Amino acid sequence: MATFLYRLGRGAFRRRGLVALVWVALLFAAGFGAATASAPTSGSFSIPGTEAQKAFDVLDEKFPGMAADGATARIVVKAPAGASVNDPQYKTEVEKIVSGLKDGPGKAEVASVTDPYQAQAVSQDGSTAYVSVKYTVSGMELKDETRDALKDSGTAAQAAGLTVEIGGDALMTAPETGSGEIVGIMIAAIVLVITFGSLIAAGLPLLTALIGVGIGVSSITALANVLDLGSTTSTLAMMIGLAVGIDYALFIVSRYRVELAEGRERDEAAGRAAGTAGSAVVFAGLTVVIALVGLAVVNIPMLTKMGFAAAGTVVIAVLVALTLVPAILGFAGKKVLPAGKKSRLFGKGKPAAAEPKANGGTRWARFVLRRPVMVLLVAVIGLGAIAIPASKLEMGLPDDGAQPVSTTQRKAYDLLSEGFGPGFNGPLMVVVDGDKKLADDTEARIKGLEGVAAVTPPTPNEAGDASVITVIPKDRPSSVETENLVHTIRDGSGDDVLVTGATAMNIDFSQKMNDALLPYLALVVGLAFLLLMLVFRSVLVPLKAALGFLLSVVAALGAVVAVFQWGWLGSVFGVEQTGPIMSMMPIFMVGVVFGLAMDYEVFLVTRMREAYVHGERPGQAVVTGFQYSARVVVAAAVIMIAVFAGFIGASEQMIKMIGFGLAIAVLFDAFIVRMTIVPAVLALLGHKAWWLPRWLDRLLPNVDVEGESLRKHLEGAEGSPKADGPDKDRELVNA
Repeated sequence: MATFLYRLGRGAFRRRGLVALVWVALLFAAGFGAATASAPTSGSFSIPGTEAQKAFDVLDEKFPGMAADGATARIVVKAPAGASVNDPQYKTEVEKIVSGLKDGPGKAEVASVTDPYQAQAVSQDGSTAYVSVKYTVSGMELKDETRDALKDSGTAAQAAGLTVEIGGDALMTAPETGSGEIVGIMIAAIVLVITFGSLIAAGLPLLTALIGVGIGVSSITALANVLDLGSTTSTLAMMIGLAVGIDYALFIVSRYRVELAEGRERDEAAGRAAGTAGSAVVFAGLTVVIALVGLAVVNIPMLTKMGFAAAGTVVIAVLVALTLVPAILGFAGKKVLPAGKKSRLFGKGKPAAAEPKANGGTRWARFVLRRPVMVLLVAVIGLGAIAIPASKLEMGLPDDGAQPVSTTQRKAYDLLSEGFGPGFNGPLMVVVDGDKKLADDTEARIKGLEGVAAVTPPTPNEAGDASVITVIPKDRPSSVETENLVHTIRDGSGDDVLVTGATAMNIDFSQKMNDALLPYLALVVGLAFLLLMLVFRSVLVPLKAALGFLLSVVAALGAVVAVFQWGWLGSVFGVEQTGPIMSMMPIFMVGVVFGLAMDYEVFLVTRMREAYVHGERPGQAVVTGFQYSARVVVAAAVIMIAVFAGFIGASEQMIKMIGFGLAIAVLFDAFIVRMTIVPAVLALLGHKAWWLPRWLDRLLPNVDVEGESLRKHLEGAEGSPKADGPDKDRELVNA
C-alpha cells in the first residue's frame, strides 16, 4: 500500500493542475446540486421491530392519513387571572385564531384546524384552551408565509389580554450552529500557524479540508430528499469531516516538510509523504469509516443514514489528503517551509535555529518514564472520577419540555401542564386491531390502571375492525411513572392491542439504544483490537489501546451527564434546560471517538514500534516516538477539539451535546490516554509490550503502516542506500 500511495502522491504532485481542476469541478457540481435541490426535511423516523412502530403500521393500513408525517402545532391560550376563555370577549378572540388559520395566508398547507370549544379542548377551570393545527407537509417543508401566519395567529388575542404561546414541530427550523463554528476554525488556523511557522503551510490544511467538507455536505444536501436524510445529518457530517480533514492534511504536510528538509526533490518529497504518513491516514480514516458504518447494526434507519453520510465525508477527506494536498503542495513550492527559512515575515531573513534535541515531547516522555506508576495512577483515577456520573445516565428523546424556558414552545408546554395536567403533553395512542368489543374491554381495563388521568372512548375506523383510544397519563412524558404505565398497558394486552404515540416511540427508541450499546461497544472494541494487532504486531499494545478507549469514552459520558443532565457548569456551555441525555448520544459518541482515538494511537505508537524494531530499548523507543510525533499529534488534537467545541454554540440541543461530548472525549483520549497512560503502560511492560506469538505473526497479514516496504523499494530503485544510511532514513518515518 505504501508504494501505491507513493506513486499516487507523486503523480498528483506532477499533474497538479489536472488534479486541482477535478476537485474544483466536483465542488461546483456538488454545490450546484445542493442549490437546485429542494430544502431538506426533518427526515422520517422509524424504529423497526418495536411495538410503537407496529402500531403506526396498523394505523397506516386501517386509518389512512392518521399516521401521516405532516407537521402539527398547538396554539395554547390562557385567560387573565380571574377570567375564563369561555367569556364572550375571549371566546371571540380564540375563534378568530381558528378562522384565521383556516382561511388566512398559508391555508393551502393546512390540513385541519380544531375549534377548542367543539373538541372539548378547554380546561375544567376554564383558564386554558388550545387550538390544534395539522399541516400537509413536515415542519421543515412549511413555506415561510405559512409559518409566519402561525406565529402571528395570536397577535390580536394577546392585544385583547390573553396569553398565547405556540408548541409543536411546525415551528421546527434548520439547526443554527452560531458563530462558534467560525471561532473553532480560527483557533485551528492559529494552531496551524504556530505548528508550521508558515501562513502557506497553515492555510493549506484548512483550504483542502473546507473543499472536502464542501463537497461532502453539498452532496448530502443535494441527496437529502432522495435518501430521506434528516436536517441534522449535514451538520454532523460537517463537524466530523472538518475535524478529520484538517488533521489528515496536517499529517501529510508535516511529513512533506521533513522530506524537503532532508534535501529531497519536491515531487519525491510529496510521494514519500503520501507513502508514509498517507498510509497512516488511510488506516486512521478506515477505522473512522468502519465505526460510523457499523452504526447500521443498531437497525435504526435515521442513525444508519447519519453514520453513512458522515462516513462518506471522511472518505472524501482521506482522498483529498492523498491527492489534492500533494497537488496544492506543488503550487506552493518551498513556501510551506518555516518562515525563517524562506521569508522575512517571521524570521526577518535570519536562518532558522536548529530544533533542540530535547523538545517538549521528549521532555514529557522522559518525565512519564521516570514516574510511570504515579502518572498512571493519577490519570486513571482522574478519568475514573470524571466517569462516575455516567452510572446515572438517563436516556430519552427531547420534547418541548426540554426547550429553553424563554422559547414559546416551552411556555406552551408549561401552560398545557398547568391547565390540563403534566401528562397532557405526552398522550398515549392505543391502537386496537379488532372489533368494538375488544376496544371497549381495552378501554375499561386501562381506566382502572394506576397513573391514568383520562381515557377517551374508542374511535373506530370506517370498516369497524380497528379503533384508537387516547390515554392521558398523570405524569409528564419523560417520567419513570409514564414509562411504567406504557409497560403495564402492554403487558396486560394481547398482540392486537398496541401502544404508540410520541411518548411510546421515545421509550422504545431509548430501550433499543440501551440494548444495542453493549453489543456495538463489543464490536468496536473487538475491531480495534484486531486492527491494532495488525498494525503493531503485538497483543498487549492493542489491548492497552482498547481499554484506554473505553476509559476515555466512559469519562466523556460522565462529563456529558454532569453538564447536560445534572446542570454542572451548564451556564458556561449554554445549557438552559437540563434533562435526559439524547438516546443516540452514547452510541454515536462511541463510534466517532473510536475512530479518532485510533488516529492518535496509530500516529504516535507506530513511530515507537519502528524504533523498537530497529534496536532501541523499550523506554528509548517511547522517547523517540514522542520526539518525532508528539508535536503533530498535539496540534491535531487541539484542532479537533476546537472544531468540535465550535458546535457547542448550536441552537439545537442535539448538536450542542454532540459537539461538547466529542470535544471532551478527544481531550481525554489524546492528552490523558494517548499522551500519558500509553507511555506509562509501555514503560511498565518493557519488552513484553511488543510480544506476539510466532504462529499468530505468520497468520496476520502485514499492512505496513510505517512504510518499511516503501523504504526498501526506494533503496532498491536507487541502487544503494543514501549517504545518511538506512537508520537515518528510518528515523524520518512518521515524523
